Amino acid sequence: MAVSIIVGSAWLGFSVSEHQGIATLRAESNHRLDLFASAVEGMVKRLEHVPATIQLSHDVLNLLRNPGNPRRVQAADSYLRRLNAHVGSMSAFVLNDRGVVVASSNADRSDDSRVGEDVSFRPYFLEALSGRVGRHFAIGVRGEPGYFVSHPIRDGARVIGVAAIKISLEPIDQTWQMVGAPALLADANQVVIHSSQPGWRYTALVDLPVERRVDLLLTRMYNSMRIRPFPLSPMLWIGEDGQLLDGPGPGGQQQMLRRATGTGMLVMSRPLDGMDWRVMMFLDLREVRTTAALNGMMASVLAAFLMLLALFLAQRRRIQRQRLESRALLERANADLEQKVTTRTRDLTAANDRLRKEVADREQAEQTLRATQSELVHAAKMAVLGQLATGITHELTQPLGAIRTLSGNALEFLKRGDMKTLSGNLGIIARLADQMGSIIHPLKGFARKSEPVPARTDVAVALGNALFLFGLRLRKEQVEVVNLCEPGAVVAWCDANRLEQVLINLIGNAIDAMADSPVKTLTLAADYEAPEPGDTVERWARIDVIDSGAGLDATTLAHLFEPFFTTKTQGAGLGLGLAISRDIAREFGGDIVAHGHADGGACFSLRLPAAASVQETVT
Repeated sequence: MAVSIIVGSAWLGFSVSEHQGIATLRAESNHRLDLFASAVEGMVKRLEHVPATIQLSHDVLNLLRNPGNPRRVQAADSYLRRLNAHVGSMSAFVLNDRGVVVASSNADRSDDSRVGEDVSFRPYFLEALSGRVGRHFAIGVRGEPGYFVSHPIRDGARVIGVAAIKISLEPIDQTWQMVGAPALLADANQVVIHSSQPGWRYTALVDLPVERRVDLLLTRMYNSMRIRPFPLSPMLWIGEDGQLLDGPGPGGQQQMLRRATGTGMLVMSRPLDGMDWRVMMFLDLREVRTTAALNGMMASVLAAFLMLLALFLAQRRRIQRQRLESRALLERANADLEQKVTTRTRDLTAANDRLRKEVADREQAEQTLRATQSELVHAAKMAVLGQLATGITHELTQPLGAIRTLSGNALEFLKRGDMKTLSGNLGIIARLADQMGSIIHPLKGFARKSEPVPARTDVAVALGNALFLFGLRLRKEQVEVVNLCEPGAVVAWCDANRLEQVLINLIGNAIDAMADSPVKTLTLAADYEAPEPGDTVERWARIDVIDSGAGLDATTLAHLFEPFFTTKTQGAGLGLGLAISRDIAREFGGDIVAHGHADGGACFSLRLPAAASVQETVT
């Protein structure tokens, strides 16, 4: 049993370590493989645009339009020679619509002139002749491999020739070192066209079907080269994720190649963007498996240690069962501890009772403070009503005089039997009574003593009610009122009655501040304001009361909201209005700030939570 556990632990440790080692090796090699693939793409594809520019040459077009002219052939060869020297390709050449080379950058070289060659069998010529860009690897007739790129040459809508360029693969030899492992480059036929291992070149990674071999012979893509099987494994195939795998077919899940010696290799594969080529890297797993074997040995040693530890613990439990005498001592100690806990709990209970009493006293004090504040707020209301009594009396005197006159006339018309005129007088009396009711109604709501209840409050309505109470005084002192707040534009979350009291105090102070000003302008504005960092609401409703008075100096600003501080003459105010107004604003989560205005005068900004913001938070 013990031997089985140790052997199983060794096998499990080896398997887990091997799996993790392969995963780590794959992750570390992915970056190198990506860099190598990018380098290969840059070297091979950097000249793909060159054939498209050849058709812009008038020398080439003139040659294809009138072939056989030696002067035009020489001009086209000269242009291709200069172009090839500039871009650094192996050769650049032009074919007519029958696939015969009519001009070449190597025309002056007897060993690689290409002029007069018939390459109509090449796929890159057939692709370009059909109007598409041709790209593929091929071994030239002189045995030099290269990457051919072709482009159709059009004369209007007709393809009259093909421009082609041959790109060398030799620069890739300088990039094998960045891979740090055997690597290869395979084309769309799964044939190795370049490799850091010379013996791997022109071998097939998969078994090529007979029909495919016939096509390769017809197109002479690999010239007369015989394509041999890849030396490492005869059963490679391309999986759904693009990885090159070995095994019997799509049912296999292995990614390792086995040498004849049994040592495994990890295969990493990447397709090249825009090409049918694939880059592959072969990583030796001997080091990974050596580490996995060491870890398996350590796992077996750990399993043996754990088994010995289990035997030690079992022996220890048997010894502990022989020490039953210590239980009595532990029970007595436990009893002493419980007694101490009971004593401490009694003291804690007494302290908790004292704390509850203190909390109740503080709650009572807070209720008393709130009641006192409410009384103070109501007293401030009554003080404002007292100040406005003269104006309200004047507003009611005219309708009362008119009612008195019209009622006397009504009696006279009743005696005369003039019912039509009597009916008209009674209608006028009714309208005057409604007018008096509209004057008295805001005063009744403002003077009512009630607990503040937050609700949706239209700022424009509250400003209108506050301005109504100052109507006579504003007209008497010739104060121009600029009300920029439209009904329904700004809605705050507060008590409407308390908001009107704050606005009456701010408007009254603004009128007092403009008593000696040559220009008396009262500006009222309201808008929404974004919250600052740390605010608990999503949006503020801001109300600005701006006057054209003398403004506020630094000393006044420093003490403006202190109780009993006032800039008015003795007996004109107690200095509590702004302090009470700020307490009301803070009760609803807002505040009042004062500052000088850019055009002169003072600006008092009342900020309250916006109704929509508070309701969304509550919901």
